[in-house]
Formats: sequence, C-alpha cells, structure tokens
Amino acid sequence: MDKQEELNKLREEIIADTTLPLREGATNLVFGKGNPQAKILFVGEAAGRQEDLQGLPFVGAAGKNLDKLLSAVGLSLDDVYIANILKYRPPENRNPTSEEIRTHTPYLIKQIKIIKPKVICSLGNYATKFFLAGCNPDGMDKQLGITQVHGKVKIIQIDDMTITLIPLFHPAAIIYNQNLIIEWEKDLKIVKKEVENHKSTS
Repeated sequence: MDKQEELNKLREEIIADTTLPLREGATNLVFGKGNPQAKILFVGEAAGRQEDLQGLPFVGAAGKNLDKLLSAVGLSLDDVYIANILKYRPPENRNPTSEEIRTHTPYLIKQIKIIKPKVICSLGNYATKFFLAGCNPDGMDKQLGITQVHGKVKIIQIDDMTITLIPLFHPAAIIYNQNLIIEWEKDLKIVKKEVENHKSTS
C-alpha cells in the first residue's frame, strides 16, 4: 500500500469515529493536502471557516499567505504536506481544549508515521507547544510561546522517528502583523536549508 492509499484509509477511519469531539458542529473533516512523499510537513492548529467549508487546510486568507511565502523561497504544495492538530473546526474558531487536542492528536501521529517527514514546521502556538511537549497535550502549558522559539531548529522524537522541528509563526498572524513577514521569510530559508541538508545525506 502506498502512502496516499494509507492516508485515504486513515481518513476513512477518522470519518467513521463518531465519538471524536467537534465532529457534530463541523461541515467537513479537514484531513490534509499536499504531497504524501514530501520531506516537509506543516502542522497548524485547526480549520477556519473556509477550511471547514471546503474540507481542506489553509485555503482561506492564511492559506494564501502560506502559498506566497512558500513561493518566495522556491517551495510549493508539491514539496510539502499540510495538516492540522484538530481534524474538525472548533465553533467560531475558539481555542481548542486540552481534551480536544488529546483525542485528535493520535490521528495526527498516524499521519506523521505514514508520511515520515524529515522536517516538521509547526505553525503557531498550539502546534509548536504540542511538539515541544513531546506530543503530550498535558505538557503544553509549560512550553515557551512561538515568539521565543520561532526559527529555532529542534530535534524531536516521535516513536522511532527522529525529526527536525522548526516552529514558525502562523500564517494568519501575518494578516494582522505585516512586520512578521520578514521573520517568516528568514525562518523559511532555515527550513529550506534543513531540507536540502537531508537530501544531501539521504
């Protein structure tokens, strides 16, 4: 079974999980998009309104920012895979609860194990704190925020996989603070360099 088939099977597994929080209030499951063979995985927090309507991550204004910023460093959707911590949208885009993160993240871990990325870029506070806490929702409140850790390369373990983590500002933050674009572009250059390093050693 190839990676796309495995992801399709996992998607069906999530759809069949009638106990998953947030499912009832959502329009669509927002599973992921991009290249399953990619060495870079971007992980955001949760779907917004447009994502919920279309069933795809990062298709609204934040998604347009992400596309532009990837393009600025010579990357596209062909080079990355994009997913969220939560597979359904929280009502009115509210912050996720610890319990929601705890019940959704096993599916994210399964996605990661299928894709086997070399680099994970966590987008924003929730995704960053989740990975820095060793994928343990209970340890997230002890982690530093994105402002302090963005662009800093960390090595993390997810089961038997050793992965490079590079925290990034969430593309939605750039909508409200244009000054972050310069930081984002600098951080993305670090991402590109890391991926090129992995290509040369693989």
